[in-house]
Amino acid sequence: MLFAYTYVPHAMEKMQEFIDFIFFEVWCKAPIGLAFRLDLFENEPDLREVLSAFGFAANAPERGKQFYKDIKAIYELFAPLTSVQIGQFKQWYQANNDIEKVCANDPAVQIVRYVDIAAIHPDLSERLASFFKRLYSQQLLDLAALREKIGQIDEHYQAFMQTNTTGKCPFCGLSDIKGVRHTKREAYDHYLPKALYPFNSINFHNLVPTCHECNSAYKLSRDPACNAAGRRKAFYPYATGSHDIEITVDLNSPDIDRLTPADIQLTFGPATLHEEIETWKEIYGLNERYKAKLCGENDGKYWLMQVLDECQAYGKQPADILAMHAQQAKNCPYADCNFLRKPFLDACQLSGLFDAIAMEGAAP
Repeated sequence: MLFAYTYVPHAMEKMQEFIDFIFFEVWCKAPIGLAFRLDLFENEPDLREVLSAFGFAANAPERGKQFYKDIKAIYELFAPLTSVQIGQFKQWYQANNDIEKVCANDPAVQIVRYVDIAAIHPDLSERLASFFKRLYSQQLLDLAALREKIGQIDEHYQAFMQTNTTGKCPFCGLSDIKGVRHTKREAYDHYLPKALYPFNSINFHNLVPTCHECNSAYKLSRDPACNAAGRRKAFYPYATGSHDIEITVDLNSPDIDRLTPADIQLTFGPATLHEEIETWKEIYGLNERYKAKLCGENDGKYWLMQVLDECQAYGKQPADILAMHAQQAKNCPYADCNFLRKPFLDACQLSGLFDAIAMEGAAP
């Protein structure tokens, strides 16, 4: 990704704390043999209040009732598991929630998908999928008994965008991201897809505001942690260390009027991030999207004409205008797609597209 988000703590994280408690203190202790009851939640009083409202109140909402029933049903499926099996589930749960190490492809972190659980515990896999895939939903999170404990997702988004002010999608740099001055918000993408991975669907380290194109047109349920060859590295969306993505453009043809994606070669760096970059490019379709941008009448072709117009209007040499744009790209790489404009204009220069103007300026 072009840049990482800054993680913003929020009361919504309490929902993950609830799920941690349910998993470790309730489900994983089911083999002890206690009957499922509210007393199992006495060490997490806020959660106990929520479940009391969902499970026993006369006016309990249907989605709340289902939440309670799902917890109970999974408890009963955990009850016959052996201590070794419980230990395996604990390792899987911890691994799937350590998003940073998953992205780094840390060999000590053994992640699990629903399909892996289904091969051993098909009924439990099905129940876990039903529970976790529906955990991040307005139908549940907006219920009053839960909302008063954890806050609202829109409040998290506002707090998040007060800190993350770039205004561009970090996964493509092409699309705007709605911020604090908007009444609407972007969707949160499950970076490790909730359709594939259990246990982390309400973990905010796995929830990332993403533009519609990246989220709904390209990424969908593509898996950044695995491909057909196995595990792989991916960028961690909340990495604290910075990195600079290098993009080089080469044009196979100087005929800009007839430029096609096949005429464009894109090279990404640095080499030290090769695996992460390859994952990023594949997941978000960046070769296609960036090449289409460079071929666009109001994008790549406009950038070229802009330089030509500025040379004529201000009596400048192309090198002067390109130097100005290079400085702009250095200062504000994500404004006006400068991170892509700059290497494209460099490619135009190497292709000789500014030579005629340069020669005219040099003539006596």
